[in-house]
Formats: sequence, structure tokens, C-alpha cells
Amino acid sequence: MYILMATKGAFMADWQSIYEQTKNWTIEAGELIKQLMTSQITVETKSSAKDLVTNIDREIEQFLTNKIKQIYPEHVIIGEESEGHHVADMNGVVWIIDPIDGTTNFIQQKRNFAISIGIYENGIGKIGVIYDVMNDELYHCLQGNGSFCNATPLPPLKPVTIEESLVAINLSWLMKNPIASPDVMKKFIRKARGARSLGSATIQLAHVCAGILDAYITMNLNPWDFAAGKILLEEVGGTIHTFHGEEINLLGRNSIFAAKPGYQQQFIKQYL
Repeated sequence: MYILMATKGAFMADWQSIYEQTKNWTIEAGELIKQLMTSQITVETKSSAKDLVTNIDREIEQFLTNKIKQIYPEHVIIGEESEGHHVADMNGVVWIIDPIDGTTNFIQQKRNFAISIGIYENGIGKIGVIYDVMNDELYHCLQGNGSFCNATPLPPLKPVTIEESLVAINLSWLMKNPIASPDVMKKFIRKARGARSLGSATIQLAHVCAGILDAYITMNLNPWDFAAGKILLEEVGGTIHTFHGEEINLLGRNSIFAAKPGYQQQFIKQYL
């Protein structure tokens, strides 16, 4: 995790300018990834053999960090890959960045990965950007103006029943885990219309926002995995809480239940 600490004095942010810059920088970063993909990719493990990082993850994070620091030195930056101190609060303007979400997909598939940036002011989501690089799909929002995929506005989400729903969920829920009974989750999956697992939290959150998925349920995400998706989803009337319906801790690891309106309440009533 990389953090740039700066003075958190009072200032007025030009959110429209920040929004346009963030979109442009994200697209530039995506083009840089495509260029770097043709060169040697160095892969390292972090916490386990499944937790990977590449030289390109680090280079893209540095690219974005340099852009931000040059214009907004007073802002705080939290990035997945770089070293730094722990951020104690969400005071001021905080950028939460994942340079490549879905690193395993990036390494092995060369697709289904995304750049994610969520920007908060005193804990309130202001700007969310998720860029599905290989599909050239930029999901973006500025608080109060709705969410978009490229230039297309995304309509408000409508409720759906569990029986009609397509859910993003991985196999970890069907094995012994500390959050939910596998038997309960198996009953839920049998009742839903279908289940999918893409391997990128940010893209799956964007797909709930766009109505491509009806819900996304996952066990253990860091802030950079959900920071942008939370803002995007709430702009179209979706909900995002922990698995048991609690508020999300923006600076910690969380179980995540992101869905169309009313969906999590159905789930809790029927299965918890």
C-alpha cells in the first residue's frame, strides 16, 4: 500500500476538472499497459502464490501517482502496490487506486483486468472510474450526475428476484469458510438463475452497475478493489454492504455484497 500524506487544510476542489483529468489519465494508463504487455513481464508473489504482482502493476501505479502529485500535492493517495504508512482516516481528498485489478487474468489471459480509481472527500465518494482495458469500456461517474459506460448513461437499477438473477460468486463460498455456511450458499446458488466468476472484482462491480450482473458477492476485498465500484453503484441506485448488511470500512478488508436495490434484503430474509 502506498500513501502520500499531505496537509489536509481547507480548500475547494474543482471536481469537474478532477473528473476529466482522472478519466484521461486512466485511458492513458490503459494505453501504457497495452504497450508494456509486448515487453517482458516480471511476476512476483506477495502474500501467497495466488497473490501476484508484476512490474507493470508497479509502473502503472507510479504513472498515476506522479500525475496526481504534480497537480494535487495536498491530496492523499492509497495505492495497492507501493510501500508506505497506514492511512488512519478519510479526512481530506483521498485517491484509492488499483493499477491492475485481476493481475492473474492479466498474466495468464491478457484480458479481464481493469484500472480502478475511487476518489473520496471526507469519506464521501465523489468520483469513480473503472477501465476494462482490453474491452475499452470506461465506467465512470461524478457524484450526483449518474454513472456511464463510455459516453452512454447507465439507467437506474431495478429490483430483481433471486430466481431471476445472475450472480457473480466464486467457489470459495461453497467450501468451509468463516462467513457463511456452504450449505446455505449452495441453496442460494441453486435458486438463482445462474452464477459466474470473472476474476476481477472491479469489473464485476462495474457489471452490477451496468445491469449485466444482478449481484456480486465476495469474501475479502481491500479498499482498492471496491472503492470506485461503490461510488459507481450508488449513483445508479444499487447497494453495497458487507455480507451481513453492515456499512463498509473504507480503509479495511471487507466481505462485499453489491446488488440491485432490495436484493440483499431478500437474501438476508431467506438465508441468514
